[in-house]
Amino acid sequence: MTGNTIDKVVNILNYKEIVDYIEEIPKFTSKNPLDHTKELLGRLGNPQNQMKVIHVAGTNGKGSVCAYLDSMLRMGGYHVGLFTSPHLVKINERFKIDGEMVSDETFIDAFSKVKKIICEAQAEGLDHPSYFETLFLMCMVIFQAADVDYVILETGLGGRLDATNTVDKPLACIITSISMDHIEYLGDTIGQIAGEKAGIIKPGVPVIYDGHNQEVSKVIEKRAKELGSPAYALTEDMYEMIKNTREGIDFSFHYQYDNIISIPYIASYQMMNASLAFFTMEMLKTEHGIEDEQLIKGIANTRWEGRMETILPGVIVDGAHNADGVERFVETACHFRKDNQITLLFSAVSDKDYQSMIRTISEKIRPHAVVATQIWGSRVIPAGQLAQLFKENGCVQVETEPDVGKAFEKACQLKGDGMLFCVGSLYLVGEIKEYLLQRTGRDTNKERIHD
Repeated sequence: MTGNTIDKVVNILNYKEIVDYIEEIPKFTSKNPLDHTKELLGRLGNPQNQMKVIHVAGTNGKGSVCAYLDSMLRMGGYHVGLFTSPHLVKINERFKIDGEMVSDETFIDAFSKVKKIICEAQAEGLDHPSYFETLFLMCMVIFQAADVDYVILETGLGGRLDATNTVDKPLACIITSISMDHIEYLGDTIGQIAGEKAGIIKPGVPVIYDGHNQEVSKVIEKRAKELGSPAYALTEDMYEMIKNTREGIDFSFHYQYDNIISIPYIASYQMMNASLAFFTMEMLKTEHGIEDEQLIKGIANTRWEGRMETILPGVIVDGAHNADGVERFVETACHFRKDNQITLLFSAVSDKDYQSMIRTISEKIRPHAVVATQIWGSRVIPAGQLAQLFKENGCVQVETEPDVGKAFEKACQLKGDGMLFCVGSLYLVGEIKEYLLQRTGRDTNKERIHD
């Protein structure tokens, strides 16, 4: 980066300019080794090692697990920082304190502190941090300044080489379900991907993980044994569904004692995510001291945007965008198709296997109606192209509407008394939420009341 560019960065004070600058980072720098992140953290005083951290990695469900943990800790009266990705509407969503995204002022202040040490480091010949690395540095500044009791950290991509993996001794490491995704970065077998995720395990630190896949379990158990880390597998016999309605799921969790847990989500796989979070809190009981009754209440009050989330009566948004996520979405939609007419609002981006997604959805759900729309940007797929694929795969009533807002309104009309699922991309979810906020002034992220 040139001296003129550094001077420009130093003088940035405006929120929009800061966001624009951060969004431009991928154009002039690439991923750096962990030693680079550690060097920059050192210049900030190593805040990552002064906090009580729960570190979460995985392919699917890690954001949901983080949200459950955050809600349980807050229900127990703790002051909690939550770092997740991606954001749906506003970049501030990645940094939450006690369930609320940080203010623009807090965001600006954190960036100012981080860009100062970036410029100093660059003057000494170090590379500029990557996009995610910059945001992670900001989150550490934000949570340290807020003096939070606990920090929940979600990895960005992988685990072993992720910027969040600079925390030396977290309270616990969690590994959620693992499937084939980002194979160009993490490996082309489940075992290789599991190895990357297991890279977050630290010596002597307990690891709680999804134990449904034997190949994955062997990799995690081997790594935990090498590091002398207690390993606890969540297995299918530890939870059992009681009922699943349009309002959510009740299930029983079996570990030492039986607990009845309610989650405000309709997807059956959320039982596993909630169980993994609850299991972790049971393992850390001597640390936090929260009674099971409060933990269960915390889970019931969890709000996690864009993951099988009900935003209006009978209207669900889900960011499923890989094969495993789509299979899980299909499982949920098929459950409700027995009693409800299913309408679909769909879009995707070009670097995902949208052809297979459409084929799976069409064959297994056979939706009553489909509205295809498009997400603007460099990876746009025209709505007409998506609509044609649905027709080729046997869907009869297929509408094309490039504008997301108009597409949403059309899909709501077609829904009738049935259910509408908006799926295919988290970007689609974000645009729908932004549209609803502009249309009604209602923030669907804040409508669940926390007792």
